[in-house]
Amino acid sequence: MGKVAVVTDSIACLTRELVEEYGIEIIPLNFYANGQVYKDGVDVTPSQAYDLFLKDPRSFKTAAASPEDCFNAYLRASSQASNIICVTLSSKLSALHDVVCLTAKQFQTELPGTSVMVLDSGTATAAEGFITLVAARAAKEGKSVDEVTRIAEQMKEKVNLVAYMDTVRYVYRSGRIPRVAAIAGSILNIRPIFTFSSGVPNFMGAVRSEERGVERLLEVMKEKVGKRSVHVAVMHVYACNKAEKLMDRVASEFNCAELWLTEFSSLMGYACGTGTLGLAFYPDD
Repeated sequence: MGKVAVVTDSIACLTRELVEEYGIEIIPLNFYANGQVYKDGVDVTPSQAYDLFLKDPRSFKTAAASPEDCFNAYLRASSQASNIICVTLSSKLSALHDVVCLTAKQFQTELPGTSVMVLDSGTATAAEGFITLVAARAAKEGKSVDEVTRIAEQMKEKVNLVAYMDTVRYVYRSGRIPRVAAIAGSILNIRPIFTFSSGVPNFMGAVRSEERGVERLLEVMKEKVGKRSVHVAVMHVYACNKAEKLMDRVASEFNCAELWLTEFSSLMGYACGTGTLGLAFYPDD
């Protein structure tokens, strides 16, 4: 057994290949569609979930992960190590963090000798994924639980997230703007750019075209990274071809130490709308 095992939730947007390579356990969030409950990333892929949403948007509802799913993720992780670190979606966005913490207490009571440390990522999507990844990589190197925790905490201060939404029509679901404002923005063809800080998304401006939206994403990353090498995840909602083109731009314009493509999780896609593109990144020191 190793010293530390790592758990995160499906919002982290980690690819199946990365999850398998580093032995990361995933807690799936739930959603409802057509009267049926689905586990994010388990029962359906994000693209399949978007299909369900587009067929019947009114029937699509989100829900937090169940305590049972959290417990089972800890149980799987405990076969790898007695010390478990669980990286969660920002506690300011979801009740997931509370569910994870309560289940961790129950798990440690039922399995004496195990330890679960819950880390609020303060972010979402592949930015949360990068915090999870550095923890999992440190764990794979055999570092202690204190060292893994310190490395993950440091990454919280380094990782960045910027996203372009192709429409504001559905963003009112997040509770950040009134529905009437979203509808007005849609009529005016306003496409927002969001960053993430202090645990919540922040509106940083709007563009009138997809082309300008992509340019703004790249400009934000250049401002943050400069000429340093950078680790990047390119994300999309139901827009694989556009994301691949963005990935080509990133590869040609930046010195990438790491670059991978992923879909926004089903629940993030629901909140942001199809056509959304995003970059999660952090520079090397």
